[in-house]
Amino acid sequence: MAQMNISIPDKLKSWAEQRVAEGRYSSTSDYVRDLVRRDQEAEEAMRRLQAAIDDGLASEETDATIEDIIAEAKQRRAGA
Repeated sequence: MAQMNISIPDKLKSWAEQRVAEGRYSSTSDYVRDLVRRDQEAEEAMRRLQAAIDDGLASEETDATIEDIIAEAKQRRAGA
């Protein structure tokens, strides 16, 4: 496993140590790893959302109602 040394203000260090003291994390390193993982997950979710928005903007217009669209999505899920 690679190592990384960081410098943070005392208040942030205390915050991380408080999380460890609460028992949520085994160490401050564990806490920081979790923060990085969550940031990665959030970035991936944002990429998926942006891709869906881009797909929607690139799609053709339709006269379908929202009810029609929901029914079609339910049919696709049932068939999958």
